Amino acid sequence: MDSEIVNRDATSLVDPDEFDQFAEGEMEIEGRMPWSSNATFLVQLKGLTGSVDEPVLKGIYKPFKGERPLWDFPDGLYRREAAAFELAAFLGWDVIPRTIVRDGTFGLGSVQWFVDADFEQHYFTMMENRPELLEQLRTLAVFDLLANNADRKGGHVLVLAASSPEAGPDTIWGIDNGLCFHDEPKLRTVMWDFAGDMIPKVLLPDIERLASLSETSDPFGELLTDNECGALIERAQKILRKPVYPRPTSNYAYPWPMV
Repeated sequence: MDSEIVNRDATSLVDPDEFDQFAEGEMEIEGRMPWSSNATFLVQLKGLTGSVDEPVLKGIYKPFKGERPLWDFPDGLYRREAAAFELAAFLGWDVIPRTIVRDGTFGLGSVQWFVDADFEQHYFTMMENRPELLEQLRTLAVFDLLANNADRKGGHVLVLAASSPEAGPDTIWGIDNGLCFHDEPKLRTVMWDFAGDMIPKVLLPDIERLASLSETSDPFGELLTDNECGALIERAQKILRKPVYPRPTSNYAYPWPMV
């Protein structure tokens, strides 16, 4: 995998000094996350030295063995979870928590840094009550265009709790990114409030870097297929030709449930 992507720390809630523990620490299941269609677990990741002074980190673990087969997506959704982080890191956009592929209690899967969120808030409450988050929401909406996100529900947009030690309460994160990167158009999202607006110019140079990648290159290692990488680059090129947020064309463009 391209070291330029892997080594970047943009979009990461994980302290670089704690990354080895996040990637290799002993995993302990704390509980299963409710309302998840696939097996999703809150886990603790213990320190590598056994010292009582090492913090216990929390993550969201999605094992491959716990995935429910889908007719319209290939298996291996955990790889797409990690690819979403790698794309955000490549772009330099702070919208996806650090996500890696590693072994765990139930085998290989994705582990994402647990976001200490204010779970009373979601995309719709942010749009209505949090104007200071608008630019971040615009960025996440463009990310979903690039990633071809087929399941951006309102509850998949989190804002950190005011008491969170990781960052200020004005930081948003997009989670549950497994249904991304299909090589056919699949965009399904609740984030249509920007439809018809121009995409912010400040984002275009980052998109241009993505669009200039060779379609035969594979900057995401084994996370995406060549066809998926090619389609990603084509979406970036399409945005540059017409940098406008699209409008929904059918009811299929809206996920259900919306939150």
